[in-house]
Amino acid sequence: MNNSLLKQILHEYDEKRTKAILEIENRKKELMTVNPRLLEIEEELSKNSIQALKTILLSNVKEKEKLLSNLKKQNSHLIKEKNEFIKKISKENNYLNPHFECKLCKDTGYITKNSETKMCSCLKQKIFDIAYNKSNMGNLERENFSNFNIRTFSDKSDKEKYKSEISPRENMKIIREKAELFISNFDNPEEKNLIFIGNTGVGKTFLTNCIANEVLKLGKTVLYQTAPVMFDKINNAKFGKENSKFDLYENILNVDLLIIDDLGTEKITDTKITELFTIINTRLLNQNHKITKTIISTNYNVDELFKTYTTRIGSRLAGNYRFLRFFGDDLRFKKNKNEAI
Repeated sequence: MNNSLLKQILHEYDEKRTKAILEIENRKKELMTVNPRLLEIEEELSKNSIQALKTILLSNVKEKEKLLSNLKKQNSHLIKEKNEFIKKISKENNYLNPHFECKLCKDTGYITKNSETKMCSCLKQKIFDIAYNKSNMGNLERENFSNFNIRTFSDKSDKEKYKSEISPRENMKIIREKAELFISNFDNPEEKNLIFIGNTGVGKTFLTNCIANEVLKLGKTVLYQTAPVMFDKINNAKFGKENSKFDLYENILNVDLLIIDDLGTEKITDTKITELFTIINTRLLNQNHKITKTIISTNYNVDELFKTYTTRIGSRLAGNYRFLRFFGDDLRFKKNKNEAI
C-alpha cells in the first residue's frame, strides 16, 4: 500500500473526527447555558465512568457486581433526565453525541474487535476510490434507485427487433427485481453473481451504479474497473511497471463487490483469459472465508462470450452467475437527455 496516500487519507479522517468532536462541544456549551443541570449530568456521568473502571479492578466479585449494577442504574436515570430535556427543546436524543460519518469506526479508519485491529470498510473504500475507481464511479450520486425511472424504457414489444416476447420496460422490471434480490441476499453464499449482457446505452452501467450505491450502504467495499484497464494494471503490476504500490491483485480477489465493466473490449490474449479465470474462480472458491460477489458487464451475447473465453470460464459463469439480458433503444439518444433512468 502507498504509505503517503494512506497517511494523507488518515489525516483527512483525523480532521473529520476533530471537527465532529468540536461540534459536539459547541452544542453542549449551547445547551448548558440554557440549562446548567446538563453540565452537572455530564460531570456525574463522567465520574461514574471513572468509578466503573475502578470497580472492575476489585477482586471481590459479589461487591463488584453490586457496585456496577448501582452505577448502571444511576447512569440510566441521568441519561433519561438528559434526553427528556433535549426532547423538550425539540432535539434528537443523539444531539449531544458526536455525528461521525462512519458509525463503525467513528472516523478513525480502524475497528478493534477481540483485541484485533482491522481497517474499517470505509477506509478501504476510500483507498479503492482514489487508487482504482476514480471517474468510473463518479456518477453514484445521480445514478441510484431513487432516480430510476422505468418509463424511460419503451413499453412496446417487438419480437423481431428485441428477440423477446416482452417489451424493454417489462424486461427492465424483471432485471431490477433480480438486482434488488442480489443486494438483499448479498451475504448469502447461494445468491448468484450477475452478468449483464446487452448493447451499449441500454442501462447496464446505470443499474450497476445503482447496485454499487446500495452495497456501499451495507458497509461493503466496491472496486470498479473496466476490463481493458484492469488487465493492463494487472500486467503492469506483475512486471513492475505500475507506479502504485497498492496490492491491486489482492484487492481484486478480496473486495466485497468486484465490478468488471466492458468485458470483451480488451485485446483478447491467452494471458488475459487465464487472468480472468483466476479472478472468477478464486472469488467463487471463497478462499478467504468471506462472501464476495462479482458483476460483469459485456456487449457480447451469450454465444460470443462462451466462444471467446473458453469452456472453463463459460462453465463457471453458467453455474454461478445469473445472466440478465438488456435490450431496447440506445437511451443516450433520447430527446430528453435530462430524464433519469
